[in-house]
Amino acid sequence: MNAAEAQLRRVVADYSRRLHSRGWVANHDGNLSVRLAGGRFLCTPGATSKAEVSEASLVVVDQSGAVVGRGRVFSEIGLHLTVYRQRADVGAVVHAHPVTASGFGAAGCALDVPFWPEAVVSLGPGVPLVPLAAPGPAAAEALAPYVADHDAVLLAGNGVLAWGVDVEQAYLRMELVEHLARIALVAHQLGGVRPLPAALLPPLLEARKQAGLGPQARGQRPAAVPSMPSVPAADLAAIIRQEITAALKG
Repeated sequence: MNAAEAQLRRVVADYSRRLHSRGWVANHDGNLSVRLAGGRFLCTPGATSKAEVSEASLVVVDQSGAVVGRGRVFSEIGLHLTVYRQRADVGAVVHAHPVTASGFGAAGCALDVPFWPEAVVSLGPGVPLVPLAAPGPAAAEALAPYVADHDAVLLAGNGVLAWGVDVEQAYLRMELVEHLARIALVAHQLGGVRPLPAALLPPLLEARKQAGLGPQARGQRPAAVPSMPSVPAADLAAIIRQEITAALKG
């Protein structure tokens, strides 16, 4: 084992325990993986509480999901491999069941209405809902259409899947999805979220691109976002101030 893999083992074990300490997983729920060199992936072990994952217990698999060496990989490895196959920029995938966001998925509700400016920059216009599918190949097939255009999804009846350049980014995206779901739930009790004005979306998406995030930063057009008139990114702060002022006057 080289120094790079040893460091990744420490990181994956640490974030595994974080998932458990935050109440985002129970029993043997949840899984994490990171990309290694040579077409291999380091994964949390199957049938193990995330509170008990250690550096030594982590499992290495190849591009087909077959274990390299010893250990037992989790049954949902196909979801992770689906992301890695489509996204060369992804270095880590995290799957957990944060309660509020998982509740949205269980109710068949996506977080696909843009209502929080910072979230649009971090995650794009919305977090889609992947339809319910049987575990295994069917679940991976259901996920596949959403991978290129998104960095996190709700899985109907199966929590949240988030990915990023490393474990920290994937974890923070998971955290943001749960935060958005909690805000949306409170807003629902008060009459529902109010979508962002259409004029706000272009500069927010441009800011996302300039931060190196999203499909546009990777040279492709996001399928889920319709063509919108261009607004200079420098005008974003002024637009936000105008919208806040109008809302307060209203």
